[in-house]
Amino acid sequence: MSIHENLLGGPPPTHLPDEPEPRELLAGGTEPADVAAKYPTSSLAWARLADDAFEGGRVVESYAYARTGYHRGLDALRRSGWKGHGPVPWEHEPNRGFLRALHALARAAQAIGEQAEYERCTTFLRESSETAADTLG
Repeated sequence: MSIHENLLGGPPPTHLPDEPEPRELLAGGTEPADVAAKYPTSSLAWARLADDAFEGGRVVESYAYARTGYHRGLDALRRSGWKGHGPVPWEHEPNRGFLRALHALARAAQAIGEQAEYERCTTFLRESSETAADTLG
């Protein structure tokens, strides 16, 4: 078996590079908007903005933040060798920002009636990481 295949013969898991600064700022209580402004490529910051907006009833705003985090995450995945499919393990903490943004996008899409996008994002999340899908609910 090649190092480029998993046990099922598919692509290897993608592990995004660690960028601890945004995570540490968020954990320390820095406002997500300030973190996103300082680290605009951080999917985690955008996912937190999406979560805060959704919890505040600002669903369209949540959708926009989630979409930004999702696309920033796709860019990072591609730079890390991802070819459009394959595992993105939740267990690798740097992947969590992308996975959280993907979950937030599915949730907001469903809330605004974008059923096809909700289903597509939900499937993508489960195919990327069953653990993330189960954890994020």
